[in-house]
Amino acid sequence: MSMITSTTWVPRGFAAPFPTKYNFDEEEFERIANLAKLQLDDAQEDLEEAQEKESGASTEGKLSKKEKSSSKEDAPEDIEIDDDLKEYDLEHYDDDDGEDMGEGEQMGMFGNVKSLAYYESNKDDPYITLKDDGEDDDDEREDLQILATDNLLLAAKIEDELAHLEVYVYEDAADNLYVHHDIMLPAIPLCVEWLDIPVGKSNVGKDSAANFVAIGTFDPDIEIWDLDTVDCMYPNAILGQGGQGAGEEEKKKKKKKKKSKKANDEYHVDAVLALAANRKHRNLLASASADKTVKLWDLHTAKCAKSYSYHTDKVCSLAWNSVESTVLLSGSYDRTVAIADMRAPTEQPLRVGVESDVENVKWDPHDANYFYVSTENGTVHYHDARKASKDPSASKAAWTLQAHDESVSSFDLNTVIPGFMATGSTDKTVKLWNIGAEGPSLVVSRDFDVGRVFSTAFGPDPEVAFRLAVAGSKGTVSVWDTSTNAGVRKFFAQKMPAHLVSEEKGEDRLVGVEDDEESSSDEGEDDEDESEGDQQAHSMDEDED
Repeated sequence: MSMITSTTWVPRGFAAPFPTKYNFDEEEFERIANLAKLQLDDAQEDLEEAQEKESGASTEGKLSKKEKSSSKEDAPEDIEIDDDLKEYDLEHYDDDDGEDMGEGEQMGMFGNVKSLAYYESNKDDPYITLKDDGEDDDDEREDLQILATDNLLLAAKIEDELAHLEVYVYEDAADNLYVHHDIMLPAIPLCVEWLDIPVGKSNVGKDSAANFVAIGTFDPDIEIWDLDTVDCMYPNAILGQGGQGAGEEEKKKKKKKKKSKKANDEYHVDAVLALAANRKHRNLLASASADKTVKLWDLHTAKCAKSYSYHTDKVCSLAWNSVESTVLLSGSYDRTVAIADMRAPTEQPLRVGVESDVENVKWDPHDANYFYVSTENGTVHYHDARKASKDPSASKAAWTLQAHDESVSSFDLNTVIPGFMATGSTDKTVKLWNIGAEGPSLVVSRDFDVGRVFSTAFGPDPEVAFRLAVAGSKGTVSVWDTSTNAGVRKFFAQKMPAHLVSEEKGEDRLVGVEDDEESSSDEGEDDEDESEGDQQAHSMDEDED
């Protein structure tokens, strides 16, 4: 099974030209050891709880079995030993040496790794006779290089039951897309959000520009990774219970909360379904969860600043307003969209009602008073936030579009070209729309053989404004140059400078990752994988109501 659940772009100029290799030094060892200890403590608590449940079973039967087995072991047996073997004393081969045995070293997650000798360079290691070739280092450095004209594309992927984040480099001029490096994840990823602020790095200014990513998974914790460091072992920070140190009193409280698994004000207790970074207040990250809460995190402290519980079902989508930067839009399976000012947590938000479960919400990038909502039954709604009220049933959309026959699982609005919308659906099609004064009209519909479409995202920079990343249940991602489509040029070319419109590269230019190996699976296996992937991606709709 292979599936991509979410994608996001990284704007040009944020990625380091030469990403650094992960350095496992003393400070990093201490940080990882502390994180690992927290995970081991949680596992130990789970084990103790399981043992307590089993302790209710009758112990008399166990004792009688032990007595019988011990009596058998203690009973002497008459064994004739060959004279030639007596000198080896095989009867006492398994006996401990007693005084000769010293106290062994305790085993831990990392064993005696600190006692191992290592060298900063292989040139200093006397046991390595073949020294490093400087040309190899230069070649590796060149392979990792990211140019100023390159874009990064992040894809949350599940492949053969392994979850990871793939970091692609998109070279627009060369029509090239390739995997730069990947990051292993602890659970199936559900949402990805790029961050332009450093988190958990003590050697840089807390408000300096950076290239990080926040990842939400089926686990309740949010992991934050540095995209400019290759081959990392652990995230830079964990937002949630897994990233908190605890004393004895806090551990007791945590244990009680763990048993009840009730929503609280400190961390999520269920899958994280959506993330939204505030681009004006850069240290703020909003998260939405299946535990029905929305949480606001301070990235400077990696702590939850505030928790909100104004939805009655799973919260699946979030979006910050670009003008009123403290206003957050949230969509839920309770079939409502909430417009809340995060500065007033006790005030009930304005609401808009829809006919089925919400899939995604987004503000109009060209008019901050309006927002879009996509739903499970294939509909897209366009609402005026100024007409919303506290009664969701009283809301009325400016227009409603039946975009697909199945769920509109993803959609995006072009931030550079007004009125340019892309929708993706579980019906396996991607559609482009022109939104005019009278409403939306279909420009083109395509099936790019990515399976059920879970992600559609326009390029973030003016130079790649016409590029659309498409990914889905088959585990592949493609970048479509929409300007090579005749219908798109007809509607939108006049809205962009001529040099950004591609007319020379053929109709519907599509850039994907080249496969080095031929696929051995037949079409039947592909269909089976696709159905399994769909069940996993949409299982949150049915679980834990």
